[in-house]
Amino acid sequence: MTNLLLSILSIVTQQVKANFIRKTCQVEAVQERGLRSLLQIHQKTVFGRQYGLADIKTIDQFRDRVPILTYRDHEPYVDRIVKGEPNVLTPDPVIYLNLTSGSTGKQKLIPVTKRSRRVRSRVKQISTGFVIEGLQKRSLPIGKILLTSSAQLLGCTDSGINYGPVSVGDLRLSDWMYKRVFAHPFSALQTADSLARHYVCLLFALADPQTMAIGANFPILALRLCTYLEKYAEDLIRDLEKGTIADWLNLEPALRIKLEQQWSANPKRSAQLRQIMQTTGRLTPKLAWEALSVIITACGGTSDFYFERFPEYFGNTAIFGGIYASAEATFGVCHDLNDDGTILAIDSGFFEFIPADQWEISQPKTLLSWEVTPGQCYRILVTNYNGLYRYDIGDVVEVLGFYEQTPLIVFRHRLGGLLSSTSEKTTEFHAIQAMQWLQRDFHLTLENFCITLSEHEIPPPYLVNIELAAGQTLSNPQAFIQQFDRRLKQIHTSYEVKRRDQVPPPHLRILAPGSFAKIRQRLLEYGIPESQLKFPHISDDRNFLAGLTLEQEVKME
Repeated sequence: MTNLLLSILSIVTQQVKANFIRKTCQVEAVQERGLRSLLQIHQKTVFGRQYGLADIKTIDQFRDRVPILTYRDHEPYVDRIVKGEPNVLTPDPVIYLNLTSGSTGKQKLIPVTKRSRRVRSRVKQISTGFVIEGLQKRSLPIGKILLTSSAQLLGCTDSGINYGPVSVGDLRLSDWMYKRVFAHPFSALQTADSLARHYVCLLFALADPQTMAIGANFPILALRLCTYLEKYAEDLIRDLEKGTIADWLNLEPALRIKLEQQWSANPKRSAQLRQIMQTTGRLTPKLAWEALSVIITACGGTSDFYFERFPEYFGNTAIFGGIYASAEATFGVCHDLNDDGTILAIDSGFFEFIPADQWEISQPKTLLSWEVTPGQCYRILVTNYNGLYRYDIGDVVEVLGFYEQTPLIVFRHRLGGLLSSTSEKTTEFHAIQAMQWLQRDFHLTLENFCITLSEHEIPPPYLVNIELAAGQTLSNPQAFIQQFDRRLKQIHTSYEVKRRDQVPPPHLRILAPGSFAKIRQRLLEYGIPESQLKFPHISDDRNFLAGLTLEQEVKME
């Protein structure tokens, strides 16, 4: 049955992908046609009547009539939707509300309709078509996928609309065919307890040596899965041998009964895994599943820092970026293995790009997708079927080139994600590049890092806060911070210029083991869903790392 489903899935997604590729050859026509259709459908909404969408005939008229908007501008309309009012931002009924992570500010609610779901689902089908093609080209196997994302709703509005993270909505509203290729029952994703969810999903997946893909929203979550696998390997192998599910897991009683009915002992597989443990002293995904062919997780942004640790757990397993998307919109679709670039999802919305020299202007001039320049960074705007209009999400993307006539883009950082001692504007992308070099320069593995600014000096020096991975030592901290300064100067011209006479020398701060685990817990308690948890690698919040134990501070000579 699984092989039949995978064959059907392959045929369907290859057709959808081929249709999308044809569209990439006519990007201008696709974008113009898509905008006209969207405006026509939305013209009689509250928003549509207010801005006269019915009278807009061209892209230029649209840009003249509708200003660039943020969530704050959309929020009054969303509040009316939450109360149950129809036809506000979209003519279609709202069936779900995506809750954003809130990691860069107030949490937001984004309307989801059946139409917007179909659009996002189509982009996922295109992505699936590309990953299957990439695996087939490399003669890699296609099989079941291990996921550990939560499928539990966070709540329901008084008007009866369910809400939660976008990943929850994606899972619950996804096609039945996709759920059938999971390496575990869909119900395993419905427990509220994170450890229980990871454990049960691992347990079912370990029973099948042909599990061939692992999916994680972000690379840090893939590494967390590896931590669970190593820590609970003995318990998992024992449950696999006996056909039990650990009684110490915090599983809801009804869910436990349901899962136990689907679970059975597999002594042969248990013995195989125990032999691996005895031979290697550990259990990693690549050791557990020799046929593992791909890790599907977000690329770009902070991902590269965590990818440095992937070989330890996944060997040379290929990485596929899936889709570049958020709670608000779908922006790009990955087109090959081990490639950060995503093809602009030109049939999922209408896109505009703000050049860097316009970022300080309240209503800047925008470029269209066929007017951008490779090598340049832009703020990206979207108009889509979620009811967002010329929406500025704050993402900064770099245009890498073109796929046919359509831009290849990669997410670099959030617009607000800047660190300045004076006015040098260091981004998270700069910081991650520097840290990647340092790990290689010093043959060192970091658990995590975050660069902040000193509270006590003006102008403030950079505080390079690091936590060493287990078993790692830094024998020459002074050389490390000096090399950080050199690397950041090489990467970031503005920092190099300002360091000459404005920005003070940086300090290195070595944090105690477990420091970033405490930060993770704080973020969860703040209300950020685990599936959307992203650690900022730069922060201008002087209290972000407050209360952590500092083992050593070194000022650069």
